[in-house]
Amino acid sequence: MALTEDVSKLQGRFATLKAEVGKVLVGQDDMLHRLLLGLLAGGHVLLEGVPGLAKTLVVRTLADALDGQFSRIQFTPDMLPGDVVGTQIYNPREGTYSVKKGPVFGNFILADEINRAPAKVQAALLEAMQEKQVTLGGESFRLTEPFLVLATQNPIEQEGTYPLPEAQLDRFMLKIKVGYPTKDDEVRIIDRMAGAATEPSAQKVMTCDEILAAREAARQIHVDDKVKRYVVDVVASTRDPKAANLAHLAPLIDNGASVRASLSLIKVAKAQALLSGRDYISPHDVKTIAHDVLRHRILVSYEAEAQGKTTDHVISQILENIPVP
Repeated sequence: MALTEDVSKLQGRFATLKAEVGKVLVGQDDMLHRLLLGLLAGGHVLLEGVPGLAKTLVVRTLADALDGQFSRIQFTPDMLPGDVVGTQIYNPREGTYSVKKGPVFGNFILADEINRAPAKVQAALLEAMQEKQVTLGGESFRLTEPFLVLATQNPIEQEGTYPLPEAQLDRFMLKIKVGYPTKDDEVRIIDRMAGAATEPSAQKVMTCDEILAAREAARQIHVDDKVKRYVVDVVASTRDPKAANLAHLAPLIDNGASVRASLSLIKVAKAQALLSGRDYISPHDVKTIAHDVLRHRILVSYEAEAQGKTTDHVISQILENIPVP
């Protein structure tokens, strides 16, 4: 009963947070909802879309509405790893080294256009994203919770982009594809951003302690054994489609999703259930967020690319054919 009451209260708090961000952001409700899922599930989020679709705006506005330290890292081709995590500075007078911490030391990190920096810079984030710590000069520094990397990237077909390494992609719990707004929303954007004397801004409505408490409540969301088996069946079918009676998908997949995908599906489904006001996961929660959790963890083959088939197509086929409990 206590968990049910907590879920109801937290659903209201996150609705308030969403409404506050909505004072600045027009449309893109799906993108914002999935950002909140990542925040609640404690997983990093990757936003992909062409420039000018409010990816940076929504992350910055969400950080404005949260009581935490916000850092922005603008990735460029000439960056070095030290520009992200920090470096050691030598003091010749005293003959000692001191540590200068980089912008990754914060609660909410906006990694803007992350795929415009070379792989060695992207890899500098790996330890921070997975271990929640940074090692400088042989000394490890813990990062303050909540720690969340919210990254934006342009489609890899764009000029001057580098594909993210697979290990880096797997650290992101969600990959959200951002599309163009509707015509009505675009008119509202013009009215709000081009017509007002000052651009709207968000006020702080939620603290870091509230976020950590909400994550603890989300961890307690009930997961039935049948739902766990369903999640494993979905993920396993990306590795061995033939065993799942999906032999027609086998030529389209080079590599399937890892065990981390199963864990992420459960965590995000718990967050989805909480934001829906429930203290248990339903199979529909899993199907709702499956594309965002899996699309960057599956490597399609050259044959799939030749046929114009994407990872989203593969995931849709799996969800349509795996029996739902």
